[in-house]
Amino acid sequence: MVKDHSVSSRILDIVVHVVMISVVIITILPILHVVSISFSDPAEIVRGRVGLLPVKFNLSAYYTILFENAHIVKSFMNSIVITLVGTALNVLFTTTAAYVLSKSDLVFRPFFLILAIMPMFFSGGIVPQFLLVKSLGLMDSIWAVTIPVLVSSWWLMIMISFFRNFPAELEEAARLDGCGDIQILLRIVLPLSMASVVTIALFYGVSHWNSYFSAMLYFRSYDNYPLQLILREIVLQNTLAEQLAAQGNTALAEDYSSLITPESVQYATLVISIVPMLLVYPFIQKYFVQGMMIGSLKG
Repeated sequence: MVKDHSVSSRILDIVVHVVMISVVIITILPILHVVSISFSDPAEIVRGRVGLLPVKFNLSAYYTILFENAHIVKSFMNSIVITLVGTALNVLFTTTAAYVLSKSDLVFRPFFLILAIMPMFFSGGIVPQFLLVKSLGLMDSIWAVTIPVLVSSWWLMIMISFFRNFPAELEEAARLDGCGDIQILLRIVLPLSMASVVTIALFYGVSHWNSYFSAMLYFRSYDNYPLQLILREIVLQNTLAEQLAAQGNTALAEDYSSLITPESVQYATLVISIVPMLLVYPFIQKYFVQGMMIGSLKG
């Protein structure tokens, strides 16, 4: 490959590098600030002296989370279970449905494709979905936040496109060797489609990990709350305490502030909630980069 050494090409390279470095800095600075606050002394946080580096290194916030606040630890475990179970079900149903719908000889295939595409443009609404979940007896259980979102129409369409471009010769050779449809899917198609499968699994997992609205609708027991919903409760209680203090209701504001954790604990909880995704991504990065090319044109 011949590299362009012209002045315009060099200027373009410089502009691209400057833009990307700026984006990286803009992305990293807030994260550094959050991490610094979580490791700083609470008194210094109140004084507003914490910037990008911790001031008077202190682990009291993490001690509070791990040893004193049972709800945060419990909610963290709840989020892990919801993410693992939900992602596994999402990948299972999305890949199997996409593989079936990718076959042109499927009976009533256009009808099923229309049913799969419709949720991308039309939704039944929150109230009918809530009534359906309640009538099925799924309230206050993990199934209430996983079964209603088993398949994303967007990722289903992408996987259908991917499977349609899968070499038919490999499936025919496996069928000649005596493999059935399920064996072909499990032993031939999926092992060669790991890039796409891991990519949709990552997006499904991040969606489950960051979700709180569905849990807020369907969970009644505080012990079942995921981490993101606990974080929401902490932020709302802090906001209410600040509003009451501004209105002069100092006694009531103190009552509310005593129910919640300090600001350092809030940021420490944010750090802990980010860590799982940061730990998982390096192991699936190669699959993720390949999977982002799903649906691209091939020469």
